Amino acid sequence: MENTGTDEKRVIQVSPETKGIVLPILLADRGLEYLIELVKQIRPNSPQKTEQAEQRFKSLLYQLQQDASSLISLRAAIRSQFVKSEVLPALIESGLISSRGFVQELGRKLKHKILPELQEKSDFLFVISRVFYKNTDYIWVGNIDRELWKKLFRLLRVHINMNDQQLIDQLRSSLRILSFRVATLGLEKEVAKRFGANKDAIVPFLEQNRLITRFLGEGEITDDDARLLLSNFQEQLHNCRQSIIWLRDQRVYHGTSLSQTFLTTRILQMIDRMLIISDVFDRDNQLDEDRFIDYFLTVVTNENKKNSIREFLSDNLGLLAYQIAEHKGKKGEKYITTNSKEFNQLFQSAVSGGFIVSFVAVLKNLMGKLPWTPFWLGFAYSVNYSAGFVLMDRTNSTLATKQPAYTASAVANSLDSKKHKGKPELKNLAITIGNISRSQIASFAGNLLVVFPFTYLLAWMMDRFFQYRIVDGEGALKLLESQHPFHSLSLLYACFTGVFLFLSGIISGYVENHIVYGQLNERLRNHPVLSHSMSPRKLNRLVDSLNTYSGALTGSIALGFFLGMSAAVGKIFGIPFDIRHITISAGNTAIGYFGLEQPLPLSYLLTVFFGVLGIGFLNFFVSFSLAYFVALKSRGIQLREYPELIGYIWRYFRRFPGDFILPPLRVRNADDI
Repeated sequence: MENTGTDEKRVIQVSPETKGIVLPILLADRGLEYLIELVKQIRPNSPQKTEQAEQRFKSLLYQLQQDASSLISLRAAIRSQFVKSEVLPALIESGLISSRGFVQELGRKLKHKILPELQEKSDFLFVISRVFYKNTDYIWVGNIDRELWKKLFRLLRVHINMNDQQLIDQLRSSLRILSFRVATLGLEKEVAKRFGANKDAIVPFLEQNRLITRFLGEGEITDDDARLLLSNFQEQLHNCRQSIIWLRDQRVYHGTSLSQTFLTTRILQMIDRMLIISDVFDRDNQLDEDRFIDYFLTVVTNENKKNSIREFLSDNLGLLAYQIAEHKGKKGEKYITTNSKEFNQLFQSAVSGGFIVSFVAVLKNLMGKLPWTPFWLGFAYSVNYSAGFVLMDRTNSTLATKQPAYTASAVANSLDSKKHKGKPELKNLAITIGNISRSQIASFAGNLLVVFPFTYLLAWMMDRFFQYRIVDGEGALKLLESQHPFHSLSLLYACFTGVFLFLSGIISGYVENHIVYGQLNERLRNHPVLSHSMSPRKLNRLVDSLNTYSGALTGSIALGFFLGMSAAVGKIFGIPFDIRHITISAGNTAIGYFGLEQPLPLSYLLTVFFGVLGIGFLNFFVSFSLAYFVALKSRGIQLREYPELIGYIWRYFRRFPGDFILPPLRVRNADDI
């Protein structure tokens, strides 16, 4: 097509089923504007409107097939950008985590989120960011049928011209740079040290660099030698990947860290990029269409998300969260009952927990009478709560609301594709959910059946033997009112409590992971002071105690301070912020009811009672949902991939509704659903 020197546009007739695309005339040195205008016309009104984007894309293909001048113009526009741009940054930077550490990289993204960094116009990534300038473009670009992309690239005759020395030199340079980076990262302490006795896992990182250095060397090599070197090089890259996957699998036994997660993610990203680049030099100089499309979509996605804080945190914290969830999942298995014996043991454990909570509730109300400032009063509450929770841990008592954070991870384990090959057995998962339901009911019932009457008994004993009533009159009414679901913000505060329950579980799992990853047990046994000042028996007992109780104690203390300081924070800042915990609320209700000086309507008391149950439900629901989300996210699992799960759960409930409340006479299996 000849240039006319004007900006007028012309419309090409297309099939009536699709909307026409209005292509601008390609002017000299205006190839970038041409591409921007073209993509703007394909871009749908909403990124989720894939059908609209595909219709416009089909219209473009039709026009390119019918009008040779349009096809020539598009080829010229794309070629002009390749000629003027440097593709090396796109190959060694786009979509790859930088060499900065986690904190530095996060800081960089925060700065560039506010004020994007300046890109050189000679950088090919500048072209991508200008053409696909909307942050949501990757959605519709990725959703368009791959066959349509293949048709477009075939029309454009996209291939690597092995006679274009400038482009080939950039490909060779990118391959050399990435190869040295992978070799260096493979020898980093956080990676190499964790291979331990498995020294063979390090060899591929060095071997791939030796092979690619020889391939890219100055000396002449025959075509057969080149193909053999590339084949061996790609094999070593796959071995590097297997070494990293093996290392990640070991986190179950040895823990993980943010630094290790960051490094292994970088290595895997670089290996994938090197495989794409090496593909240019083999396969008869033909580029694999699927790999090329994958890379194209990857570049667009990465440019749209390059300053995304959410994506960065999600990618790098996911594997660390996996290890935390793994520890919680192991502990959660003891909270899932499958038979009458386990059900009764859990109920009895919850009964013991109910006795402890009753004392905690009484002490908390007594502390409330101290003339202290909100901070020190909140600190006293925190110590009281923490002592109660720690006592429960040491006596193997159960607090019903601490279960969800652990059982959610145990459920997610059964969906973990990294541990179970193939599709998970969803019928067994439905049975597990039924087991969790009755287990949670058992622990709630055990707590509440004791807390209500025993707290009332303690209040009566104090009044009977010490002539001291914890609350009376207005104080008693206020205590009941604070649990009322409609006259207070108790249900909102119950949601806050669910978040704190979830966070305490995360903290517990993090501490357990840190002890394993940091090898604290062995470090204590070999401590220069402790190993000489303590007998081996006492030192081993200390190490065993640290290994057994540290995570649970830390989580209990954290939960105690979360709950105790919440009201203080609300008062200090003058905001509606407090907690409502079902067992504490049950104890407060019993104390308030005992202190009433005149009877209240039965309807009011029943409302307060059901309000307490509502608090318990929200405690469970929020905590379980957050823990389940993290457990699934950390495993890269999308629950929507298993829509039939809901059907299995409903079928199980319809056939055996009693299983969700009481244990069945025999253990259920998948054939029962």
